[in-house]
Amino acid sequence: MSGKKRASPGADVEKNPLANVELNNEDAQKLQDIQKDIQRVELVIERQAMEKLNPVYEKRRAVAKSIEKFWPVALMNNTMISFHAQHTIDQLALSYLEDLWIVRDPKEPRCYTIEFFFKANPYFTDSVLKKEYKYVPPPAASDETPDADGITDSMLEFSWARDVQPSATPIHWKDPENALTKLHPRVAEVDGDDDMPAEAGSFFNFFEIADDPFEIGTQIANEIFSEATDYFMGNVAGDEIDSEEEDSEDDDDDAEEIDLEKPRAKKQKKE
Repeated sequence: MSGKKRASPGADVEKNPLANVELNNEDAQKLQDIQKDIQRVELVIERQAMEKLNPVYEKRRAVAKSIEKFWPVALMNNTMISFHAQHTIDQLALSYLEDLWIVRDPKEPRCYTIEFFFKANPYFTDSVLKKEYKYVPPPAASDETPDADGITDSMLEFSWARDVQPSATPIHWKDPENALTKLHPRVAEVDGDDDMPAEAGSFFNFFEIADDPFEIGTQIANEIFSEATDYFMGNVAGDEIDSEEEDSEDDDDDAEEIDLEKPRAKKQKKE
């Protein structure tokens, strides 16, 4: 018999050189401190960008006001908004929207107030509907001293779920019995552990109910508002509304039809 030993399975397989990398406490703390520095710089850049963009948004605001149904079309070309405004009567009410603006909290610009400006309409008397996402600083923030850029440690640990409180705005309906939020209420989920409503109901529940489980506000403030021109022109990939979609069964069959689809460019006249 041969005197050679048979190698055990896997003996020739090289060990993973990255399997047992250890990190001591000192290096871990250094990395965490540097990560905070990165977050601090990113937050400063974000704030500076918002300040620079605001006058540009003001220029767009003036132009958008001269374009018929600019904001209704921009909103309805967003998949989420078109879903929550799927009732024809919601779209009719939104067709009176003539301006939309975002007011950022000067101390915490990640929080804001959304303002919808409406022309006189047959649905409600309010000319402005607002929804505020108010910054509620954690208790530790009262003892903090901001750095030269106005940043504190609690701002670096900002949590939307913990530090933001959405508001509700009552709408003064001209016909309370036929208020859109009464005709199409938000329906809570009765069974199951899901906190999401069973039915979203009218888009205007967004204003009258403080809670925003669908995150409509963040979609408007952080997506639609900044890219409003692309939404209006229908240039946002995957966010064009389906004009062939059938109306909801709850829609008023006799309601006036409204076209809030992508606008068509006018042909230039030949000289």
